[in-house]
Amino acid sequence: MVLLIVLALLVVVPLVEVTVFVQVASAIGGWNAFALLILFSVVGAWLVRHEGFIVLRRLRDQVDRGHLPGDELIEGGLLLVAGVLMLTPGFVTDAFGILLIFPPTRALARIALKRRLHTRAQVFGIGPSPRGGPPGSPGAPGPRWNDGDDVIDV
Repeated sequence: MVLLIVLALLVVVPLVEVTVFVQVASAIGGWNAFALLILFSVVGAWLVRHEGFIVLRRLRDQVDRGHLPGDELIEGGLLLVAGVLMLTPGFVTDAFGILLIFPPTRALARIALKRRLHTRAQVFGIGPSPRGGPPGSPGAPGPRWNDGDDVIDV
C-alpha cells in the first residue's frame, strides 16, 4: 500500500509540476518562469533558515528550563520538509513549502500531525489511555515517566 502511494507520488507530482510550469511559462515566458522558480528557491531557503533559527532558539529555551521540546521538534521537522519542498523545482511544491514556512500555517500542520501521531500511538498501545485497564491490554496505561531514579542502559 505504501509502495503504491510512493509510486503514485513519484508519477503524479512531476506531471502536475510540468503542467503548471508550462502554463506559467506560456503566460509570462519561459525564461521568466525559470527565473521565478530560482527566486522562489533562494527566498524560500532564506526563510527556512530564518525560521529554523527561531525554532532552534525556542528549543534551547525549553531544554534550558528542563522541559521536553516536543512542539519545537515537530516544527523543526516541518521546516525541514518545507526546505526540501522549496528546493524541489516546481510551483506547486514551492506553494506547499511556503505554507509550511509561515508560523500560523505551520502551527496548524503541527496540531494535525500531533493528532495523527497521538492516534497512531494509541492504536499501538503506546502512552496513557483514559480508559485504563490491565497491563498489556489496549486500554492499559502507558509507560511511566522516568523521574531520574531509574537507569536506562542502551
